[in-house]
Amino acid sequence: MLSSRRLIRIACAAALSFALPAQQACAQSGGPSILRDAETEQFLSDISAPMAVSAGLSPGALKLYVINDPEINAFVATGQAIYINSGTIQHADNANELEGVIAHELGHIEGGDAVRSGDAIAAASRVTLLSLLAGIAATVVAGPVGMLAMAAGQSAAMGKFLAYSRQQEGSADASAVRHLNDAHYSGKGMISFFGKLRQEEYRLTPSYTSIDPFAVDHPMTAERQAALMGDLEKSPWWNAPVDQAKHARFLRIKAKLVGYLDDPPVVMNKFPERDQSMPAHYARAYAWHRGGYPDAANREVAALLATAPHDPYFLELKGQILLESGKPAEAIPALREAVQQSRSTPLIAALLGNALVATENPVNLKEAAQVLRVAVQRDNENPQAWYDLGLVYTRMGDEARASLASAERYSLQDQPQMAAANAEIAMRGIPPGTPDYIRAQDLALTARDEADRQRRHKK
Repeated sequence: MLSSRRLIRIACAAALSFALPAQQACAQSGGPSILRDAETEQFLSDISAPMAVSAGLSPGALKLYVINDPEINAFVATGQAIYINSGTIQHADNANELEGVIAHELGHIEGGDAVRSGDAIAAASRVTLLSLLAGIAATVVAGPVGMLAMAAGQSAAMGKFLAYSRQQEGSADASAVRHLNDAHYSGKGMISFFGKLRQEEYRLTPSYTSIDPFAVDHPMTAERQAALMGDLEKSPWWNAPVDQAKHARFLRIKAKLVGYLDDPPVVMNKFPERDQSMPAHYARAYAWHRGGYPDAANREVAALLATAPHDPYFLELKGQILLESGKPAEAIPALREAVQQSRSTPLIAALLGNALVATENPVNLKEAAQVLRVAVQRDNENPQAWYDLGLVYTRMGDEARASLASAERYSLQDQPQMAAANAEIAMRGIPPGTPDYIRAQDLALTARDEADRQRRHKK
């Protein structure tokens, strides 16, 4: 299931990118959205797991998110999370290129760069926020592309920040070599992806040869590529054979991303009807569904299920199409099996919960409550799941816990006043000292603090 939610509470000023943010890559409410998809997130988790261990992270600690942004970029903010633009996946040719991107970002996490950048930013506090977003060619100081114009008094502080950022990028590249080697991954993908970045540099900055390398926050791509090539070629894994199963999974997630994000005519041009491959069926299924042609979308899903009748992600897509076509009861069997086959992946479980609620059949309330509770326990960052759970509690007559679910949802949607109000309602109906009461209390406190902060900021 590809769905989106707003990207909130990301420390933009602490972002450290792999590539090219020609515009702000992160934002408060109203900015880019995070794309949630169980298959994509599982794939990214699987390929990053051995590199995360190399970076000293505990299993499951690393979070990877896909941002709906066509630019080539990836970055880290606070915490152990990597944000990858959809454009990065769409421009990649194979999983190995994504592995190189993730390896570099893990270098930033391992080095604590997001935190350290805060110190550098404080020293250059008068520099505009746009200038602090890391990129290869985006933050050319007073450059020909007009990305940034600074007062003379700010240039010295910015110069210190850019030098600090270049040092971080070099360290992250060096760490990436170790992470790739420890995971037994080839570095060819990292090198080939640098080739794509060089093309973007030329596209974004026609006067590339006149750019002062000390006026950008990343080392120039050609320099980084040359520095890395020697170390990566020495690796015993440089000529590691391509993992065909992994490549097939990569083609699937790339195709569904194209089907979900591109206009349907563009999708049909990339994946014409004569193409009967699995990725092509996947892309066309999403395109037909988004275009409002459920019968055509169902035909594509039927072709997918004919090759793999118990594939959880094909079953999930079948259920999603039926649900969003106004047939929630018909969607339930496919979604139940998808949950079972995927070992209760929370995003798929949440979709099943949504279908059960959408039937408006009281018989389904007990199952919906059970499914949604498990879903939010395993993934508490899904506003739709919290909304559906709130509906279930309301229909079951438990207004206090309905308010608690609403508080969770409003907190995720960056509406602290609504979150605080609902948390306080929940506290009046939930026995003190219980886990739900303590959670409501925590939500109320943090929401009030956030609301106060927003009010002060407006002044």
